[in-house]
Amino acid sequence: MVRGSRLLRYLWAAPYTLAGLLLGAVAMLCGASARRHHGVLEICGGHIGKRMARVPQPFGFSAMTLGHVILAVDRSALAQLRLHEHVHVRQYERWGPLFLPAYALSSLLQLLRGRNPYRENHFERQAYAAVAARRRTARESSSSHG
Repeated sequence: MVRGSRLLRYLWAAPYTLAGLLLGAVAMLCGASARRHHGVLEICGGHIGKRMARVPQPFGFSAMTLGHVILAVDRSALAQLRLHEHVHVRQYERWGPLFLPAYALSSLLQLLRGRNPYRENHFERQAYAAVAARRRTARESSSSHG
């Protein structure tokens, strides 16, 4: 049954994964590299990545996730943000086609409340909290072995 549920998660996120694959294909035509990591296609670098790295906030990004595709400006950004972006992959699996509308609504609500629409977004807070918890657990584990 595990395989069936995994297939369902991939299918549920498929509309966004297809968009990510299209953007990723364009990035790869412009020199980006790709690899599979824990069931996710990670694409980084290339000419588009270099240009995206120079776009000012709030329009620029270091990495973004579309379904089961992570697009990053370069390998360094990917390495730094991999855990965070993989949390978003799980969110796509949970929310499917509803993810981006829910994400946008969360940002809009924060903006209307006078808060930062990115940092206070429910999905971003969840990703930052999951990464912080994982790093805390890793530190505690390494300190107990030392």
